[in-house]
Amino acid sequence: MFSLKTACLRTALVAATLCAFATATTYASDFEPHHHHPANEAAIGVASQGGVLVRDLPLEGGEFQRVLYDAPPSQVRGIIVMFSGGADDIGIEKDGVIRHGDNFVVRSRDLWTARGYGVVLVDAIDHQSMRGKRSTDAYAAVTREVVAFAHEQANAPVWVMGTSQGSIAAMNAASHARGEELAGVILTESVSILGASHETVFDAHPEDVHIPALVVANRDDRCKVAPPSMADAIAQSMRNTHATVLFVQGGEVRSSNECASLSPHGYYGIEGTVVDDIAEWMARVGA
Repeated sequence: MFSLKTACLRTALVAATLCAFATATTYASDFEPHHHHPANEAAIGVASQGGVLVRDLPLEGGEFQRVLYDAPPSQVRGIIVMFSGGADDIGIEKDGVIRHGDNFVVRSRDLWTARGYGVVLVDAIDHQSMRGKRSTDAYAAVTREVVAFAHEQANAPVWVMGTSQGSIAAMNAASHARGEELAGVILTESVSILGASHETVFDAHPEDVHIPALVVANRDDRCKVAPPSMADAIAQSMRNTHATVLFVQGGEVRSSNECASLSPHGYYGIEGTVVDDIAEWMARVGA
C-alpha cells in the first residue's frame, strides 16, 4: 500500500565532491556533444498539437497516479517518462491542460515530440507534495506502474528522465527496473546535497542501476542542493553500469530563487541545446 504519510525516508549518503575529470571504470565524463544552434524556443509550450492522453493509474491502497502521454506527430522512436522537480505538482487537468508548466521537463516536451519521442509526464499523487517520498520502495512501485503505462502506448524503447528533485524518482525507477523495461536513465541538475526534502539521488540505490545513464550538469547552476561539482560523484555511484557525464553552460535568470525552473538550474533559455545534446547521447547508446 502506498501512503504518502507513512513512507519511510532513508538517510542520505552524501558523496564527497570529486574532480570534474576523475578516472573511473564505471563512468565516463568525456562526452563531447556536437553543439547545435538552439532549437526554436518559441516551439516550447505546455500544449502540444499531437495526440494527448490523460490517465489516472490505480495504485495499491486506492490512490491514483495521474499521467499525461503526449504522442509525437510521426512514428514513435522512443518514449520518455519525465519526473519534474519541486513538489512534483504540475497540475495535469483531465483535458490535458497543465496548470504549472514552468518545469524543464514540461517546457521541453514539444521539443521531444518534434524529434519523434513520446513523452509521459508524471503528476503528484492526489496533489500532495512528493518531497521526501521519491526514494522510497513505495514510490518505486509507482514508477513501475508508470513505466508499464508507457510501454502500452507504443512498441518502442522507454527511458526515464528526472530533473532536480525529479532525478531522485528517475534514479529510483532505474534502480528497480527489470530486464529490458528501460533503455536508459537521464538525470538533470540532480539533487545531490541534503536539503529540506531529506533525500538525494544517493538514497535511490544508484548501485542497483544496470542501464545506460547520463548525468547532465549546468556549470552555471547555483542551486545549493544540486551543484555541478557533484556530477561525477553521481555517475560514480552508479558503479554497475556505464554512466556518462555531460556538462552544459548558460541559461537566463528570471527568478531570485536559484533552484527555480526559470534559471540556469532549469536550463531556461537553453532548452533546445540541452535537448539536442541529450538526444545525441540517446542515439549513441541505441535509441
